[in-house]
Amino acid sequence: MRFLATSLSAFRRFASLSRCLRAPALASLVLVSGIDAAQAAPRIEQWTAPTGAKVFFVASHELPMIDIQIDFTAGAAFDPTGKSGVAGFTHALLDSGAGELDEQAISERAADLGLLLGGSMGEDRASLTLRTLSSARERDDSVALAATVLAHPRFPVEVLERERVRALANLREALTKPAVLAARAFNAAVYAGHPYGNNNDEKSLSAITREDLVAFHTHHYGARNASIAIVGDLDRAAAEKIAIALTQNLPAGGKIEPLPVPLAPREGQVTRISNPSAQSHILIGQPGMSRDDPDYFPLLVGNHILGGGGFTSRLMKEVREKRGFAYDIHSYFEPRRVLGPFRIGLQTKGSQSDLALDVVRATLTAFIAEGPTEKELRAARDNLVNGFGLRLDSNAKILSHVAMIGFYNLPLDWLDSYPRTVSAVSREAVRDAFARRVRPAHLVTVIAGGDGDKGDGAEAPAKP
Repeated sequence: MRFLATSLSAFRRFASLSRCLRAPALASLVLVSGIDAAQAAPRIEQWTAPTGAKVFFVASHELPMIDIQIDFTAGAAFDPTGKSGVAGFTHALLDSGAGELDEQAISERAADLGLLLGGSMGEDRASLTLRTLSSARERDDSVALAATVLAHPRFPVEVLERERVRALANLREALTKPAVLAARAFNAAVYAGHPYGNNNDEKSLSAITREDLVAFHTHHYGARNASIAIVGDLDRAAAEKIAIALTQNLPAGGKIEPLPVPLAPREGQVTRISNPSAQSHILIGQPGMSRDDPDYFPLLVGNHILGGGGFTSRLMKEVREKRGFAYDIHSYFEPRRVLGPFRIGLQTKGSQSDLALDVVRATLTAFIAEGPTEKELRAARDNLVNGFGLRLDSNAKILSHVAMIGFYNLPLDWLDSYPRTVSAVSREAVRDAFARRVRPAHLVTVIAGGDGDKGDGAEAPAKP
C-alpha cells in the first residue's frame, strides 16, 4: 500500500471535463462509444516507432475523439532503495510545470484545447492518458502539450514541498485506519525483501529531493521504455505521427533490470495489529500470479467461484449467508509483471474474528482439495464470457485493455481468445492450478482492529 503525492491539476482536469467535451451531445455519446467492440474484439495493429517505442493501435470512428495511453516501466516497485515514493512524486509532478509552461498554464492550455489529461501509477508501470478531439488542430496541439509534459517536466522545488506536506499528512491520517494498517502489514509480509513489499513512510518521503525525481525520470521515462496505446478516430499514418511526436524528445533512458520473482513465505504467519475499531479488517494471501501466467485462466475461473463472483461465491455463502460473519467477503488475484498477490479480504466484529477465520480457511482448504462442482464451473464460465463484452463497450475500456496487452507483451489476439479460453477451462484444470499455486501452509494472515468490540464471540447460527 503506497501513499503518494497527487497533483492538484488532477482535480482541475476532472472539473473541466464539461469544457473538454465542447458539444453537449458528445457527453452522452461517450457512454456508448465503441459499442461494436462489445460484440467482437477490436483489431489491434502493432509496430515499433523510429524512437524505439512500442505502439498498439485500434481505429474506432464512431466518435470524433482519440484516447491515448503511454506506459513506462516506472512503477513504485522501481523506487530507489530507501526512498519509497520517488516514482509516485515523479509521476504526480509531471504536469506541475514543463518546458516554458507552469502548472496553471498547462491546466489552462489543456482546457482550451478540450484535452483531458490524466494518468495512474501502480507497482509495475506509470501511465499518462489523454483524450482529445480528433480534429487536426485539437489533436496535434494536444499531443504537443502531452509530449512537453512527458519530456520536459520542471519538477519545481516549491511544488515538491507542497505535495510532500500533503503526502505526509495523508500518511499520518491513513495510519490511524485499520484497513490501511492491514494492507501495509499484508504487503510487507507477503513480499518481504521484494520491491513489491516496500511501503512509504515519513522517513522515505522526507528524504526525497528534486534531484531524485530528475534522475528517476531520466532513467525510466525513455522512448525505448515506452508502450503507447492509441484508440480512436484516426488512421494508421496519423497514429504513427502521434507516436513519434510523443516520444521523440524523451530522454535516452537507462537499462531497467527485471523484477525478481517473489518467493512465498516459508511458513504461514498471523499478524495482529491493535486498533480501537469495532470491526476487524482481515487479509489472507500470498504471491499469486503474473500477467502472462500459464495458469491465468484456471485461476481466474476458480477464483470467480471461490470469492470473486459476488453473492454466488463460496466464501460469500459460507461466511455471510450461513453465518452472518461479514457483510462482504471477496478474493482476487492481482496479476503483475511478476507474481502479484492472491488475497482474501473481509471485515467482521472483533469478537468473532477467529471464528470467521476458521470458516474462511476451511472453505479455502476444501476448494483446493475438491475443486469446483460442474454446476459452479458452468455458471462461472458463462458469467465471465457473457460479461466480457461490457469490458469493451467504450473506447476508454478498449484503451485500457490494449495498453495492458502492450505493456505486458501479451498476444495481440488476447481479447479474441479470452471467451474461448475461459470456456475451455475444466474442473480438473481449476483444481490442479489451485492445488499447485495456493498453499495454505504459506498463507499470510493479518488482522487489524476489532479491539473496540467486546462481544462474547459466540458463533452466529447457520442459516437453514
